[in-house]
Amino acid sequence: MTTTPRICVIGAGPSGITAAKNCIAVGLDTIVYERGEKVGGNWVYSETSGHSSVYETTHIISSKALSQYEDYPMPADYPDYPSHRLLQRYFENYARDFGVFPHIRFGHSVEHAAPIEGGWRVRVRDSRGEEHEEQFSHLLVANGHHHDPQMPDIPGTFNGRYFHSHDFKRVDDLYRGKRILVIGAGNSACDIAVETARVAAQTCISVRSGQWFVPKFMFGTPTDVFAARLSWLPPRVGQWLAAQTLRLVQGRNRAYGLPDPTTPLYTQHPTANSELLYFIRHGEIHPRPGITRFDGDYVDFSDGRREQFDIVIAATGYWTTFPFFDEQLISFKHSTRIPLFKKMLHADYPDLYFIGLFQPIGCIWPMADFQARLAVAEITGAYQRPANIRAAIQHEIDHPHYAFTPSVRHATEVNYQRFRRELLAELSKSRVQGSGVRGQGPERALPQQ
Repeated sequence: MTTTPRICVIGAGPSGITAAKNCIAVGLDTIVYERGEKVGGNWVYSETSGHSSVYETTHIISSKALSQYEDYPMPADYPDYPSHRLLQRYFENYARDFGVFPHIRFGHSVEHAAPIEGGWRVRVRDSRGEEHEEQFSHLLVANGHHHDPQMPDIPGTFNGRYFHSHDFKRVDDLYRGKRILVIGAGNSACDIAVETARVAAQTCISVRSGQWFVPKFMFGTPTDVFAARLSWLPPRVGQWLAAQTLRLVQGRNRAYGLPDPTTPLYTQHPTANSELLYFIRHGEIHPRPGITRFDGDYVDFSDGRREQFDIVIAATGYWTTFPFFDEQLISFKHSTRIPLFKKMLHADYPDLYFIGLFQPIGCIWPMADFQARLAVAEITGAYQRPANIRAAIQHEIDHPHYAFTPSVRHATEVNYQRFRRELLAELSKSRVQGSGVRGQGPERALPQQ
């Protein structure tokens, strides 16, 4: 195997294109494999089921201010919460302006990746269905973690239409006049409940446990920008103040027929939605507790209620999977904590990097860019990972940013501003020192309101 670095990036979504951008910037021989025909990954809308989980009316849930790459601002005329169409255009422009397109092999699906002496052997299936293998010195995995639907384990059988939110694409006559049940309380569940409620005879939402619901604006400011301005406070003080502000603005969940959260704000991923509570109080969405059983056309709930439905949509999250790795090699599917340093460096494989494998209360892409810079710094010899990488990983696992609820859903959870500071601190140990990042000081520069 040649000692000259040759880089494989898996995926041309937001994390993949920034990984490639950083590799290309220092002259690394780089190939990006993308199974689709466009850049943007999850943000490439299609009316047929596939890798992407966005639906026709999807808008980003983090604001433009905290979602744009820090060296590539979104256009000034973009709204605070751009649609998937605007975002996909933004990623196209990013890839074009940084010269990523010539390095992307569209229509190429990575079937298998395995370590070999001096790097990785990657087997790829091209658009003609033909397979071939190539060898690389380093592997940057950026395939995302919202593509493998996780269905709930519910006893019984439902006779109506039952599917995961991944397959929900648009509200059409299929939903008109129907009795619809949405399972879950995350962002997709609430968005889908709101959309279907516009045409359904009845929309119910099954919420098993207390959830923090956050409006998209607080005091005229995008909520994540508002929260970022509190990030200088000690975490517990910031949690308490933000929770009290939420209760002042919209009251407690019980006022809407929803269970109150039993854990502090930020210890589970909050749901950003400004319409769910509005629709509930207008009688367009009806809260229900957890489900105990399916029985033909009927659903039994934990409070003893029994109702008939035509459609059940499970918005119950995704598994974190890598179909191209043997499970004996790497599998995080059932992990409640991801054993990676800064959510990217693996203890056993120093030539393997995960880019964008984290879930902030905010947006992934700006810090995926920082991760990619760190990966490139190590590949080029400008950065050295901790000498005892296992101890460093264990320290992260033992000291999460908040006391996140132990679950697969929160396995990759981080605090946006703290994770940003941590990545910048690692970059400061390298000769690149995170150059090109806008803003001064430990906090990201925020727009004036």
